[in-house]
Amino acid sequence: MSYPHITAFARNMRRTIVEISYSCGTSTHIGGALSMTDVMSVLYGHVLRFQADNPRWDGRDRFILSKGHGVLGYFPALLHAGIIDAATFATFQQNGSHLIAHPVMNLDLGIESSNGSLGHGISMAVGVALAAKKQQKSHRTYALLGDGETNEGSVWEAAMLASHLQLDNLTAIIDYNKMQNDGAGADILHVPNMAERFAAFGWQVHEVDGHDIDALVAAFDAPCSGKPKAIVAHTIKGKGIAFMENDNSWHHNRLTASSYEQALQALAAAEHAADAGAHHGN
Repeated sequence: MSYPHITAFARNMRRTIVEISYSCGTSTHIGGALSMTDVMSVLYGHVLRFQADNPRWDGRDRFILSKGHGVLGYFPALLHAGIIDAATFATFQQNGSHLIAHPVMNLDLGIESSNGSLGHGISMAVGVALAAKKQQKSHRTYALLGDGETNEGSVWEAAMLASHLQLDNLTAIIDYNKMQNDGAGADILHVPNMAERFAAFGWQVHEVDGHDIDALVAAFDAPCSGKPKAIVAHTIKGKGIAFMENDNSWHHNRLTASSYEQALQALAAAEHAADAGAHHGN
């Protein structure tokens, strides 16, 4: 199955990520934003229920960015979903802006939670999902974690509680790019068999290529009853920009004029290659 609108959403997001990273004039967490772009495109282009002109709509699904430093993969999704406007988005990391390097809760901008310290967002998501159950409300809660974030014990406390409470209105997505701030996750604190671990904690688990739109849609859409759902999305840090891919120096870095142009050229090349592959496949 093909989802051209989601593919377009992801392409627009990647270009926006590069453009705002350069125009904000400072270092950004660009590598991890690019790894989560396809997941966010599926969420905001297919999965989440929301009203762009009414971000406080009570029936909306809740999205919590647990890997709070990944705002560069979050705010562009809100922009392209029509929840925040271009003028507000352009203030990213400027003095007085509501859009800074980590999310600050602002329901009028579609930002459901404040997050900085890792491991907190998934815990909040459990509470939000439990509240919905108790209030007999139908909205779902989604939380996006980094795989490095799973080094935090609070993640597994939340995982145990979610399973115990049978929160089948909760979905956790792990952006499994296998890197974190200080290097490769396996060299810092290895968490092997991520999918099996969530399954052992009582979650329904889907392990997918985090850049495969069809696979992501299928995982999100799969029915789930009596258990929380975990989507372990294998991703590539810096995805879509060849010189950034799997290069952890782009975890937090600044685009210069030359690297900005190089990044735009890399995106164009990646899009051309994808289009050629799709045409060949047809």
